[in-house]
Amino acid sequence: MRRARGGPFAWIFFALLAAGLGYAGGLVWFAQTIPRAPAPDAAATVADGIVVLTGGPLRLREGLRLLAAGKGRKLLVSGVYRGVEVQELLRVARQAPDSVECCVELGYAADSTHGNARETSAWVEREGFRSLILVTANYHLRRSLLEFRRALPDIEIHLHPVFPEGFRIEAWWRWPGTFALVQGEYHKFLAALARPLMPLGGAETGDLAPGELP
Repeated sequence: MRRARGGPFAWIFFALLAAGLGYAGGLVWFAQTIPRAPAPDAAATVADGIVVLTGGPLRLREGLRLLAAGKGRKLLVSGVYRGVEVQELLRVARQAPDSVECCVELGYAADSTHGNARETSAWVEREGFRSLILVTANYHLRRSLLEFRRALPDIEIHLHPVFPEGFRIEAWWRWPGTFALVQGEYHKFLAALARPLMPLGGAETGDLAPGELP
């Protein structure tokens, strides 16, 4: 009998090609879903609480601005390093401490987005909140939403991205730093998707990586 044209190497080639095309298509899709601008209704959004995922002063400044504007009753800063206090964070964010210090709570337990979601879930249950404004960087938003919807399925979540100046989402493939950040976030998003299928739910490493923007 004649051997099938190309033999097993052809099948391997086409399998690798399909996998590569699927990966590239998924990466492009992921990049296209990263917000380029605030949501049209962002200015009118009000919730019970506000949660900021640590990663730089830009996120914190925006969360404190929302709190001072009455967009939430309390603010949780999730993923704070041990030893950091409210006054220090307020000083970093350049806010007047007297106006918001009483309503800011620091969460020290989380070192990943998965941990942020679990920490926030405990805070929401303790406070009796039913809605949240989630503040993080635009490139981090999709993975954050995935983790938060799993941990808080009955809570209304309003997304509030911030837009780091050094993150060039338009033509992202042309800028090595932005490309690396998008690709890294895509890999973490895929890992988060797969976690429920892994033994014991899998494990997630810390989110902060060299070159990550605020």
